[in-house]
Amino acid sequence: MRDTIGSLRAWFHGHPLIPDVIFGAALAAASVPFAHVAHAFGDPARLREPDAMGLGLIVAGCLSVALRGHRPFLMLFLVCVAEVTLASTGRNSSLLWLVTLVLVYTIAARRGLALSLCAPALALAGHLLSAAAEGRLGEWNSHLLMAVFTVSLWIAGRNALLRRAYQAELRDRARRMERVREADTRAARAEERSRIARELHDVVAHHVSVMTVQAAAARRVLAGNPEGAREALAAIEELGRTAMAEMRSMVGVLRTEGALVERSPQPGVREIPALVDQMREAGLRTQLCIEDERATPETAGAAEVAGVAGTVRTAGTAGTAGTAGTVRTLPPGVDLAAYRLVQEALTNSLRHAGPQARAWVRVRHEPGELAIQVEDDGLGPRARAEDGEATGHGLAGIRERVALYGGLLRIGPRDGGGFEVNARFPLKDT
Repeated sequence: MRDTIGSLRAWFHGHPLIPDVIFGAALAAASVPFAHVAHAFGDPARLREPDAMGLGLIVAGCLSVALRGHRPFLMLFLVCVAEVTLASTGRNSSLLWLVTLVLVYTIAARRGLALSLCAPALALAGHLLSAAAEGRLGEWNSHLLMAVFTVSLWIAGRNALLRRAYQAELRDRARRMERVREADTRAARAEERSRIARELHDVVAHHVSVMTVQAAAARRVLAGNPEGAREALAAIEELGRTAMAEMRSMVGVLRTEGALVERSPQPGVREIPALVDQMREAGLRTQLCIEDERATPETAGAAEVAGVAGTVRTAGTAGTAGTAGTVRTLPPGVDLAAYRLVQEALTNSLRHAGPQARAWVRVRHEPGELAIQVEDDGLGPRARAEDGEATGHGLAGIRERVALYGGLLRIGPRDGGGFEVNARFPLKDT
């Protein structure tokens, strides 16, 4: 039932002429018997008996309500003329005063302020002229009552106009907010897709590059050194499992149903030593140095237990390096970005620097910033530009990560040959 009433109201709202015609016809039907009743209870010496002319003017005035949506001010003027004509000929105007109030309300609710102010003035002028023609100009009570009704209907019409304008503004604001929300959602989705693509590229490119190098080494030594080939294949297996675990963790974040996805911590600067060890196993002779200019004498002394802070301690066979210094706690985003930067730079060195190349990784904690430097002495940027890596997704991802945290980045050839990646991340020094 409620849905039927709502549908009917919406249909009438879409066809406003139909309810106006119904309202006008109802007023016209009620005005004819009201004219006879008014004559019966009125002054016979002053009012004539309703005739065809009088009833015709009354019915025409009531039916003018049907056109109030198109020409309300013209209809008000014609009704006032009909009311004055009936009064001047001694005929009763029946319900034309009610039609006048309806038209005043309509003009106030649908027209501008200047025109709406003319409507009550015209209605009151027509009422006074009719009263003067009938000899009722001295009946101030009726005049005051008509003035109160007219002003009240005008105020009600203006309130309806302001309410509709306010509701329209709210709907327009809601539409604008919806568009803004959709734009923000699209931007967030695009940013999330870019982030996921960047993470997948870093994970896949690094592990697949190392696996490729290990597979090539296993193929070369398969006949002469089966034990070395088995070690290389075991390393490939371990790298494959690690890559699958990272990808599963990353893709699991996108799932919205089912059980909660098991999430492991994101890698950071503390995992760089393990990354360097992994690159050494893949054949890239890498040295790592972690420095902290903010270290106090006590922490510097503690660091010297593992190795002199700020220096590289070489141990074991050629191509290996120890880690000096301590790792400070960093913001999670910067921590991950620094790790991915080192990972991508070392992967590029492994792929393009050549079989005899060496690489150096320096992580330097300075007051207010974190400095990352990765360089190698291999073939340099020319070989990388030939296979398109200089403009690939890896270096673009590095630039995006550094720019995301307001850092500075330099990528290019190294003095004396080779390639280097220098980045500085601003930090809130604690």
